[in-house]
Amino acid sequence: MDKTSVIDHNNLSYLQSLNREQLDAVQSINGPVLVLAGAGTGKTKVLVSRICHILKNNYAKPWEILAVTFTNKASKEMNSRVSSLIGQAVEGMWLGTFHSIGVKILRSNAELIGLKNNFTIIDTDDQTRVLKQLIKSNNIDDKRWPARSLAYIINKWKDMGVLPEEVRSEDTTNFAQGKSVELYKDYNSLLKVQNAADFGDLILHCITLFKNNDDILKNYQKKFKFILVDEYQDTNQAQHKWLKFLAMGSKNVCCVGDDDQSIYGWRGAEVGNILSFEKDFSGAKIIRLEKNYRSQPHILKAASELIKNNMGRLGKTLWTEKENGEPIIISSHLDGADEARSVIENCEIISKNNKLNEIAILVRAGYQTREFEDRLLTVNLPYRVIGGPRFYERREIRDAIAYLRVVSQPNDGIAFERIINVPKRGLGQTTIKSIYDMSKKNNDSLISSAQNIILTDIIRPQAKSSLSKLLENFNRWISLRDQTNVRDLLETILDESGYTDMWQNDKSIEAPGRLDNLMELADTLENFENLTAFLDHVSLVMENEKNETGDMINIMTLHAAKGLEFDHVFLPGWEEGLFPNQRSLDEYGTVALEEERRLGHVGITRARKTVRISFAHSRRSFGEWQNSLPSRFIDELPEENISFLEESHNIDNNFFQDNDFNQDINFDFDQSYKKTKSIPHKIRNIIVGSKIKHEKYGIGYVIKINYEKLEIVFENHGKKTIISDYVEVMND
Repeated sequence: MDKTSVIDHNNLSYLQSLNREQLDAVQSINGPVLVLAGAGTGKTKVLVSRICHILKNNYAKPWEILAVTFTNKASKEMNSRVSSLIGQAVEGMWLGTFHSIGVKILRSNAELIGLKNNFTIIDTDDQTRVLKQLIKSNNIDDKRWPARSLAYIINKWKDMGVLPEEVRSEDTTNFAQGKSVELYKDYNSLLKVQNAADFGDLILHCITLFKNNDDILKNYQKKFKFILVDEYQDTNQAQHKWLKFLAMGSKNVCCVGDDDQSIYGWRGAEVGNILSFEKDFSGAKIIRLEKNYRSQPHILKAASELIKNNMGRLGKTLWTEKENGEPIIISSHLDGADEARSVIENCEIISKNNKLNEIAILVRAGYQTREFEDRLLTVNLPYRVIGGPRFYERREIRDAIAYLRVVSQPNDGIAFERIINVPKRGLGQTTIKSIYDMSKKNNDSLISSAQNIILTDIIRPQAKSSLSKLLENFNRWISLRDQTNVRDLLETILDESGYTDMWQNDKSIEAPGRLDNLMELADTLENFENLTAFLDHVSLVMENEKNETGDMINIMTLHAAKGLEFDHVFLPGWEEGLFPNQRSLDEYGTVALEEERRLGHVGITRARKTVRISFAHSRRSFGEWQNSLPSRFIDELPEENISFLEESHNIDNNFFQDNDFNQDINFDFDQSYKKTKSIPHKIRNIIVGSKIKHEKYGIGYVIKINYEKLEIVFENHGKKTIISDYVEVMND
């Protein structure tokens, strides 16, 4: 029986709720189509309706449709909605993520790319383990050239869709003195020997399959009469190549996306894919969805005006039939704590007549959540952190706190066990078990047992040496406990234990954020009289209710907020250096600035009813107060759609009068400005190449400056990151 035979082909009710542009996107099924779907314009509705239209008109059978999403959740939702509109379950449609579709293709053709059809898909941990073996077998110093760094490089190449022999000279790296391409080739060979593939391979192997097997490619091109792709702005180069191969058959490809919401460049997404759609697919039709069903006019006009400052976009203007509502409120604050108090006070006011679920605080960087979390706990408002753990539950924060707990209470065996081999010291499970056995035998603490075990021959000499050094460090840190402030104590521990170096040498995407979190923790310690007071605070925080299923305020990064919507949105930290992010600007320049601006656009358009943007005039950074300038993005918002809060905190009410505000922030943001303004006065006499002296590490040379942090190569200690206060400039 034909699986589509019971479909009611005469029922076209799904078309009746579509606006003119949506209807055009649904009915334009022949040839390449790009649907530019702005925030809140109903893109999912269009995709679902388009599939229904194809099926109800019998243009294709379900198994002749390929629909690609970015998440399994999106795939399930789309399948459910299609089935609901069709009136029955849709069987046989190729609906899934890029990776799941890639697996399906490869399972049927594995032998053609040197694998068996039962090949294993390895995860990130497995990949790192394989690369560690490879680095070791090539006699490469894994401390200088860690496996995670190599994984980052290889994954980047695979996201670009290039094999080892296709890596361009300009894309090579100096990893292991230029051996990265050779290692990439060896890694691929190792995987094939083990009948395994990583996630990047699931797309790259398909590309290789299509390139080398024209008959296979033509079969898939013939099979898929219609191709649909969601979130096209988030595709990487490999996914783009994969799609082009498949779409060149019927050419009936429909990509839905928003160039103004391309915010994942840091993980390989290429906004150029959507910008070059007309070039890549000849005769393409572009349909713009601009009618917004989510936000009020002030919000949309402000977001549209902000994003107009980007050069790399196809262009569209969001509009709505909703009433104006409230303008976007801009408020200034003395410092970060003042800003957090104000935001949470407003949350309390809103919560009197609204559900907490409809309130969201969206930050640029993960470490910013700490101040808001602490304030919410103080006023007893429940909250959830979306897209990641709460601040004090993050791995690096737990590790740092574990070190402090042992210093505070040496008998704390749970904390000691957590960090005994973090960073790696060659103290494995065998050593830890031996310490546990002695502890149980003598009814003694783990740290005392560790001190006793180094006097024996129970553990290996290497382990004994590492353990002895760790215990010596703890004895010294304990002696410093009552002689120094908590912040300095933590920084000493993280430095001397090698913990900071561990994350500085880690080249994963997450590493910079973890370092930022550690710095935020250090800054937090300034608020506590002693170590005990801080640890008591943490205990109370961790004891807080962890059930995140009820009515709660939402806290998340701007990246995590994409695809979500709330009635009331707070956007704190709109300051130069923080947003747009200085690290991104320094690394990627104009490209990063445009992506940062898209982040701002995403943040504003998450709101249905109200948006509050705030900035602080100073923030604590690296233990010192840094003056801040309002984000350039505030100056780009249209005056008629914003309102400066008259009752500013601790600031002259005339600050925003007579265009003073605009004059203050409408400056030239070229590189020379950033280099002079973003670096504190005290280190402006230090430049890249400066010869310096450090009390502990000796003589070194500055290779990079990042605010007060100096990246220095020392003659006898290698590369370190040091705060400028702790170095002396040599004038010879």
